[in-house]
Amino acid sequence: MPDASSIQSKMHRAGHYPLPVAQYLRLRERIPPLYGLLSINAGILAYTHRALAPGYLTLTIPAILIACCLIRMLVWLRPVTQRDLEADVAHRRMKQAVWLSLIFATTFAVWALCLDRYGGPYEHGHVAVFVSVTVLGCVFCLTFLPTAALLICVTALGMFLVYCMTTGSETLTAVAINIALVAAVILKILRDTYDSFVELEMAQRELRVERRQAQALGDENARLAQTDALTGLPNRRYFFAALERLLEGPQEQVFCVGLIDLDRFKPVNDTYGHAQGDRLLQVIGTRLIAQCDPSVTIARLGGDEFGFIVPGGPEEAEAIAQKFCTAIRMPARLGEVTVAVGGSAGISIYPESARNAHSLYDRADFALYHAKNHRRGQCVRFSDQLETLIRSEQALDSAMQSADLARELSVAYQPIIATESNQPVSFECLARWTSPTLGAVPPEQMIAAAERVGRAREVTATLFGRALDTLALLPHPISVSFNLSGHDISDEETIATLLDHIRRSECDARRLLFEITETTLIAEFETARAVLERLRATGARIALDDFGTGYSSLSSLHQLPLDMVKIDRSFAPRLDETVGRRLISAIRNLARALSLECVIEGIETEDQLLSARIAGFSLAQGFHIARPMSLEDMLGRVESSSKAWQLA
Repeated sequence: MPDASSIQSKMHRAGHYPLPVAQYLRLRERIPPLYGLLSINAGILAYTHRALAPGYLTLTIPAILIACCLIRMLVWLRPVTQRDLEADVAHRRMKQAVWLSLIFATTFAVWALCLDRYGGPYEHGHVAVFVSVTVLGCVFCLTFLPTAALLICVTALGMFLVYCMTTGSETLTAVAINIALVAAVILKILRDTYDSFVELEMAQRELRVERRQAQALGDENARLAQTDALTGLPNRRYFFAALERLLEGPQEQVFCVGLIDLDRFKPVNDTYGHAQGDRLLQVIGTRLIAQCDPSVTIARLGGDEFGFIVPGGPEEAEAIAQKFCTAIRMPARLGEVTVAVGGSAGISIYPESARNAHSLYDRADFALYHAKNHRRGQCVRFSDQLETLIRSEQALDSAMQSADLARELSVAYQPIIATESNQPVSFECLARWTSPTLGAVPPEQMIAAAERVGRAREVTATLFGRALDTLALLPHPISVSFNLSGHDISDEETIATLLDHIRRSECDARRLLFEITETTLIAEFETARAVLERLRATGARIALDDFGTGYSSLSSLHQLPLDMVKIDRSFAPRLDETVGRRLISAIRNLARALSLECVIEGIETEDQLLSARIAGFSLAQGFHIARPMSLEDMLGRVESSSKAWQLA
């Protein structure tokens, strides 16, 4: 059992210290000495009167009084229990102490005055000293119970004063009056001391309350500092703190770090406003919490990116990530509108992928980056091969970001010839990029990098300007064809730039041919049709490239403003087969029925060119005819072809 001082100390530390309990605990330190003082003084007084007073006054009564004092001393010295620290119990015990102090004061005073009837002047003086010293000592011991101290003074000293006055002894009366005056001053000091004690306790109590409030406020601020205000999920700081705690654990543990990024979130913000975008994030945050196992940490890292930590292997992490992506894909009702977005995820594994927090995050970001670009809506696990691939893409992006397009971009030209005369009727403009750091970059990678870094419009405008400059150098009626990507078709500013270039150039727009692919049409069919009509309104012609490889060729031919189809190069090798020639002829006949010119691509042998001519194709293109060439070589070929035609 703890003693009073340890509990008192504990109560101070805990901050739960009601005034009655504080008063009670202080009294426990003072009252046992009070009973000890009474017992010793009573024993001494009885001893000095042993031969003068009767035995019951010097033995029986003092023995009883001393026994009562010792019993009360033991009561106050007993171990403190939790019940003793209850305010109502402490208050009740102090009230009991007040009444007992009155009883003890009266009893001891009567006993002492009874002894005063025996003996001489020394014995009478001893009784006066006993009364005064004992009363004043008890008063000091009852500093924290002023009511009891006052009752003892009034009772014991009052009885002594009355006794002295009735005996007619002026000396004893004067002594009693002096003692009473000293007692009054002591009571005043005691009262001031008690008031200071109360004020101190109240001040400490208020201080403890303020500290608790400050602690609670600090805890709340700490919680808010690690909580995302919008979704209520843990935030980036909490996420990395949890990750660091895991890394400080056993080295053999395996866990996964995952990132989720929303797909098609920006159009929601752009179309319905950021307020609706925030509401969507709140809905998604609620869904993620519902799908989240208690052992999984899920956090919003910022924007539309979420992070999660799975204490387990990659299979578990991929399953959880897929659950998250499925929940995200569900349509969300935002007021009067319903929107749907997707989610892509990337995960890294500890310790396989990395051994520190930021490296694990970066690896998961690598995987997410790949998922966004190649496996949208799915989860991708980080691997060394993936890092190599993504780093090469990042190198491309970095080179494209800083590229001097006017200097680094160029155009190669591949002719389209008339099969009957072998004369070029058009030249297809093919993009080329030679980076100072990477060297020659394939066109597909160049276009993808330009789209990723936001320079696709600049690339298209630069290349189209080169195409128009080339057209001005070519004799009439040779034309040039220019390829448009899906990004170009869907970007209003890109189309406006092309139209502006056409207006400002002095070339005949009828000698321009824009090539698009069927995959572009599938993605944005209505947009593509509107854009193609605007381009065609300038006099330019439209060609459908790679015909035969898409999903809705007949629909495209019928609904779009087309002038030409270019049969995909995969059909050219089949010109040597009977079944292949029939299929290709059917495609040519379909184009002819729709009044469309038809070009067969991929001619790589003389036999294929002959077969194309026999099959009725008037236009052809391929490596056998000519590989892509520079501007100088192209102009030289045009000049030599013109001379050959004139001689013929």
